[in-house]
Amino acid sequence: MKQEVEHKLMTEQEKADIFMKSFKMQDAGQKEEAQALRRTVPLPPYLAKFIKEQSGADFLLKYGFNLSEAEAEYGSGWLTT
Repeated sequence: MKQEVEHKLMTEQEKADIFMKSFKMQDAGQKEEAQALRRTVPLPPYLAKFIKEQSGADFLLKYGFNLSEAEAEYGSGWLTT
């Protein structure tokens, strides 16, 4: 079962640090863990909206993307509208 992860808004430095750590993990052969770590970085609202339109809200939820920036911009119910 998928564990719920609390997502938060992040600074640009926090995002960069996560990506750098994920690249090191991938280089060390931890591909799945690196991908999961990258998904903790908030998707830009325009990208989250595009993915929702192309693949549906369930896709975003299934893969555990951080949608905190989209929720801040579009409101908490944006996935269901």
